[in-house]
Amino acid sequence: MNALTTWMNNRWAIPALSGSLIIAALVLRQVNSTDTAGNIVMIAAAVIAGTHIVIAAARSLWAKVIGIDLLVSVAAIGAVIIGQYWEAAAVTFLFAIGHALEAATLNKTRSALAELIAVAPDVAVVVRDGEQVEVPAGAVMMGETVLIKNGTKVPVDGQVIGGTGSLDEASITGESMPVEKVPDDRVFAGTVARSGFLQVRATGVGADTTLARIIHRVEDAQDAKAKTQVFMDKFSAWYTPAIMVLAIVVGVLTGDVVLALTLLVIGCPGALVISIPVSIVAGIGRAAKDGILIKGGEFLETSAKITAVAVDKTGTLTMGRPRVTDVVLLDPTMTADEVLGWAAHSEAGSEHPLARAILDAATEKGISVTGLPDVTDPIPGKGLAATVTGHRVLIGNPALLDEYGIADNEAAVRAAHRLAEEGRTPMIVVLDDTVAGVIGVADEVRPAAARMVSDLHAAGVTRVLMLTGDAPLVANAVGAITGVDEVRASLLPEDKLDIVTALQADGFVVAMVGDGVNDAPALATADIGVAMGAAGSAVAVETADIALIGDDLLKLPEAISLARRTVNNMRQNIAIALITVTLLLFGVLLGGVTMSIGMLVHEASVLIVIANAMRLLRSHAPVGKDVRTPPTHRDLPSPSTDDRNHADHETLAS
Repeated sequence: MNALTTWMNNRWAIPALSGSLIIAALVLRQVNSTDTAGNIVMIAAAVIAGTHIVIAAARSLWAKVIGIDLLVSVAAIGAVIIGQYWEAAAVTFLFAIGHALEAATLNKTRSALAELIAVAPDVAVVVRDGEQVEVPAGAVMMGETVLIKNGTKVPVDGQVIGGTGSLDEASITGESMPVEKVPDDRVFAGTVARSGFLQVRATGVGADTTLARIIHRVEDAQDAKAKTQVFMDKFSAWYTPAIMVLAIVVGVLTGDVVLALTLLVIGCPGALVISIPVSIVAGIGRAAKDGILIKGGEFLETSAKITAVAVDKTGTLTMGRPRVTDVVLLDPTMTADEVLGWAAHSEAGSEHPLARAILDAATEKGISVTGLPDVTDPIPGKGLAATVTGHRVLIGNPALLDEYGIADNEAAVRAAHRLAEEGRTPMIVVLDDTVAGVIGVADEVRPAAARMVSDLHAAGVTRVLMLTGDAPLVANAVGAITGVDEVRASLLPEDKLDIVTALQADGFVVAMVGDGVNDAPALATADIGVAMGAAGSAVAVETADIALIGDDLLKLPEAISLARRTVNNMRQNIAIALITVTLLLFGVLLGGVTMSIGMLVHEASVLIVIANAMRLLRSHAPVGKDVRTPPTHRDLPSPSTDDRNHADHETLAS
C-alpha cells in the first residue's frame, strides 16, 4: 500500500496511467465492433489526467485568477461534451506530461540553491571539559572551540585560534583554489578542510553564519520579480480572458465548437508566463555559485544596463592596509631606523590609520616602542605634533612645517612631492626644528585592479571612475596603475554623491563600488550599489544590490556580463513564446492544427524555454580576452637623480 502511495505521488504516475489508458482505448477500438468500450477508457484517461488540472483551475478561480489550467479544463470538458473523447484525453495527457517535465527541469534551474543547502554541515566536533564531543552543528555555543580536521566541513563561522591548514572556500566565494589559514584568520561554515588541523573559536552558528545568510538571500532573490516580469504578469492577466472571449466569438460566428476549443488550447500562454522567472532563477543561481549575490530580478535587469562604474580607492582598488614603503633620510647625523623610531614613538598615542602602519614598520625593524608620548597634539589636515622624552616631533605635510616655522624644508617638500607622485602618502618627520626625513606610506594596489577595469570595458561599461578622498598626486598614481578612465580626488562623501547624481543626469546607469561609511550616500544613490568582501558582513549580504562574497575584483565585470546574458536569455524566451502562439493561431485559423497538435507544440515550447534558461547555469569564460599584467610600484617612474643626490632613500616595501 505504501509502495502504491509512493508511486502515485511520483510526478510521472498520472501521465503514465493516463497514457496507458489511451493506448488501451485505441486497442479496444481496433478489436471491438463498437467504440463504446474504447470511448469509456478514453474518458477515464482524460479524467485521470484532467482531475488535477480542474482542481487547480477551481482554486485559481477562487483566488480570482484566470489561468492556463482554466483554459485547458474548459477545452477538455467541452471536448467530452461534444463527443471528442480522443481530443480530451490527448490534451489532458499532454498537459500532464508537460507539467511533469516542467517540474523536473525547473528543479535543475534551482540546482545552485540546492547545492548551497547541501554544503551546510550537520555535525561539529567541539572541545568541552577538555574532551572532543560531536554535536549537531546548530548546537555549537558561541565562543566554543571547534576542531576542524582534514576532509571535514567547517560547521560554524569563526576565527582560527590554533593550528594551520587550507580550506576550500568555493561554496562561499566561488574560488576553487584552497586558502591557507593561520591564527586570527576567519573561516566560514560550509567550507571544506583540505589539509592541516584548525582550532576555531565560533563566532557565528546556525542561521547566523555567512552560508545561512547567502542561502536566505538567494531564496529571496530567486522569487523577487524583475520589472519585465511584472509587466508580463499584467499582460497575462488580460491575455488569458481575451483568449476565452476570442474562442467564444469564433465559436458563435462559425458555429464550430471544435475550432473554439482548439483556440483555447493553443492560446495557452504557458511559455510566456514562465519565460522570465526561469531565466532569473537560473541567472541568480549561477551568480551565487560564483560568489556573487544579486538582490533580485529587478537588480539583475538594472545591472545589465550599467554603463558607468564608480569605484572607491581605499579598500576597493587598493588592499585597504597601508604600510610604510619608504624612509627618505634628510639629516645625515641620523639613520633611517632612528627617523622611523621617533615617528613611531610619536604616533603611539594616535588613532590615525597611518599611525598603525608606522608602528608596524617599527616592529618589523625590531625598534622597541614602549610607553606613550608626553604630549600628542593632532593638527587637523596637517599632521601631528608630539613631545617625546622632552623632544618635539612633528609628523605631517608641508603645511605643518609652515605652521611651526620650519624654514629649511625645501628638500623635504621635494621628497614628499616625489613620493606622492609615486602613489605614496608622504609624512615629513621633524625632530627639534630639524627635518629628519620623509616616510612614505602606501596602500598596495590590488593585483587584479587593472584587469578589472579592462574587463569592465569589455563587458560594455563605457566609463570607469575612481572616487577618493585622497590627495590628487596619490590618486593619479593609483589611477595610472589601474587604467581607470577618470580620477576624482580630495572628495568628501557629498562630493561622491554629487558625481554619481551628475552621471545619472547625463544618462549613465551607475554602479558604485565601495566599502566605507563615507561611500554610503553614493552607494544608496547609485542605480546599483556593490559591496566587496561581504563574507564577513551580514549587513553587506542583506543590503547590497550586488554583494561580492570574496575580495576578487574580477567578480564585478563577471556579474555585469552574467546580468546581460540573463536579460538576453529572457528576451529570447519571450520571443520563442510569442512566435509559437502566433504560428499556432494562424495554423488553427488557416486549418491543419488540431487540439492535440496544438497542445503538443505548446508543451514543446515550454520545454524549449526552460532548456534555454538552463544554459545560464553553465560556467562562462572570463569577460576580457586581453589580459594585461598590472603594473606595480616598480613600474612607476623612478626617483630623479637629483633627488637621490639630496637624500638617502630606504625602500621598505614595494
